[in-house]
Amino acid sequence: MKKYAMILIISAGILWLIPLMFTIWAAFCPAEYVTSPAFAFHITGDNILKALEYAPFLRYTFNTTVLVMGVVTGQFIICSLAAYAFARFEFKGREIAFALVMIQLLITPEILIVQNYRTISFLHLTDTIRGIALPYIASAFGIFLLRQSFKTIPRDLEEAAIIDGCGRVGILLRIFIPLSKSTFLAYGLVSVSHHWNDFLWPLIITNSVRVRPLTVGLAIFAAPESGVDWSVLSAGTLIAVLPLLILFLAFQKRFTESFVITGMK
Repeated sequence: MKKYAMILIISAGILWLIPLMFTIWAAFCPAEYVTSPAFAFHITGDNILKALEYAPFLRYTFNTTVLVMGVVTGQFIICSLAAYAFARFEFKGREIAFALVMIQLLITPEILIVQNYRTISFLHLTDTIRGIALPYIASAFGIFLLRQSFKTIPRDLEEAAIIDGCGRVGILLRIFIPLSKSTFLAYGLVSVSHHWNDFLWPLIITNSVRVRPLTVGLAIFAAPESGVDWSVLSAGTLIAVLPLLILFLAFQKRFTESFVITGMK
């Protein structure tokens, strides 16, 4: 069984790599060879330069980076506080409140788009990075994941800190967060990946290049009415996915270990 499982995993990995390798090849291949039936290996950097000239990908990348970092930072703060409260505080209605948080996992974001748009419009935050980020600041998945990690921390450490005069915020910052850094890393990578690739909500809430993220900019750049140049399109796609790919490869081992530690399979 292990042999067949390994073959299946390798086959799935190869299938995943095929479009990625084609994108990398097409991004550095002259346009006349991309659609040619005969495979040719010619390297050129003109496609990258054309992509940067045709669309403001550097601006899109900056907008996406600011958006993702803002969302992840806000989620770390809100989810840490909520998870700590659910893991350690005894208060009336705690289980009901946590059940309501978990119900959010059953609601797809697309269902709330109309109401979210009304709220953002009321706050005059349309076509702003804050408007894109605001609906995602509180994450039910993040609260659940961090709560499960916090519950594994021995109470003896918390009690010792209280005896030494450490307050609740100090306990969270000095004990819970450092001992759960693997969980934070795993959740951070998941959140970065999701919001880096998010498309529908940014498409609806943005109207200008000033705040447009990479996914929306790439979709407009690849619109059929503007013509399809596969080499330049592949170069733009590579620019969009390269930061995320580097981030995942850099933290791949820690990412896998953190989910094993937290019991997520």
